[in-house]
Formats: sequence, C-alpha cells, structure tokens
Amino acid sequence: METIIQITAGRGPAECSWVVAQVLKLFLVETKNKGFQHSILHREKGSQNGTVQSVTIRLTGKNIDAYLATWLGTIQWIGTSTFRKYHKRKNWFIGAYELKELKTMAVDEKHISFQTMRSTGPGGQNVNKVNSAVRAIHDPTGVQVVVMDSRSQHQNKKLAIARLKEKVNETNLKQLKELMANQWENHLNLQRGNPIRVFKGTDFKHQKGNKSLKPKRQKMKNDLKQQKWDLL
Repeated sequence: METIIQITAGRGPAECSWVVAQVLKLFLVETKNKGFQHSILHREKGSQNGTVQSVTIRLTGKNIDAYLATWLGTIQWIGTSTFRKYHKRKNWFIGAYELKELKTMAVDEKHISFQTMRSTGPGGQNVNKVNSAVRAIHDPTGVQVVVMDSRSQHQNKKLAIARLKEKVNETNLKQLKELMANQWENHLNLQRGNPIRVFKGTDFKHQKGNKSLKPKRQKMKNDLKQQKWDLL
C-alpha cells in the first residue's frame, strides 16, 4: 500500500517551521522502526537555518493507514521559542495531512501507441518520401510526443519512448504541485484543539494523553453515592 502525506507549518512563524523539522526527524525514525519504506518527494526550507516549512513524503507498507491514524491531524509542541527567547507563547502547532487524490502514472511501453508520418523540414526529398517521423501516445493519460530527429524510424521510436516517459513524469510532478496547492488552504487553517500528538521541551518528549477511564468511573461512583443519599 502506498500513500503520500505532507507535514507543514502552514502560515506559522519560524518556530513552527522548526517544529516541522524536529517532527520530521522523529517521524522518519519511527517509520523506519515500524518497517515502512519512505521517500521524500519535496522539501521546502523555512526562513531560518535548520527549519522546514513543508515536506511531502511517500510511504509504502502494509497496514499503513492504522499507523498514520496516530500522526495525521494537528501536532502540538509545548516549549520556549527557539528564536525569540522572551516570547510569551508556549504552544506551537503544525499539521500532518494525507494527499488522497494523487494518482501518478508510470509508463509501460505496452500502453504506448505509435503513428508514423512523413518528416517535414530540411533534409531534401529523401526525408519527405519516407514515413520516418514517429508520434508516440501514452494511452492512459493521452500525453503524446512527435519525434523526427532521425531519418531512421526505429531511432525516432526509441527517442519518442524516452521523451514520452519524461513528459509523463513532468505531468505527474505538475499534478503533485497542483494537489499540494489545493491542500494548502486546509493547512492554513490548522485546528488548534484536540491535537493528535503533543510534544514538550527541547528533547521533544511525546506527551501521551490520559486515556484512563479511572476518573470517569470515580465520578460515576460518586454520583451513585449521591443518589443514594438523596433517596434517604
């Protein structure tokens, strides 16, 4: 299974970009320890040294959805500003999001259609009499190229395949950038409440939420006791 996520500081200040850099390190270590494969597709540096404004990561592995459920959402860091020592703010927020709509397409030569035609331009009558030019069409995407560099149809076909692969890769990259731009509005409106993960201090210790049912049980016992007294 494969998915792409983005960790971003949104419109946050340099402190948030610093948090992105720290979270990225922890995330990659944890991802490796869990046995998932990763590759960084795009990294945008922050305004200060050692900071990251945004990073896009491709992840592959089994049961990856369950793992990402513990990361996707708002991430909070509680600590003193790295860049403004006397800044009063102690809570900084970044976001981790899944890019769900991205569908990249690899080029398989069996999905390429070819058309031959007469070359045009300089080269004399020999060029115009032979169908040496080649049009290559990637059927799944409709991307196409025309090559007439050589008098050899075979050579033009080889060039057409190589250029078609480049063009499809460019289309994939363009799609990724457009998707990142479309997701950006969501990143700008980071939810400040109910963070999925909370870190604290310069050592970035993970603060686990109190999921114990003990307080609720105690409250129920107290309520029952109160009801008994009311009935007396």
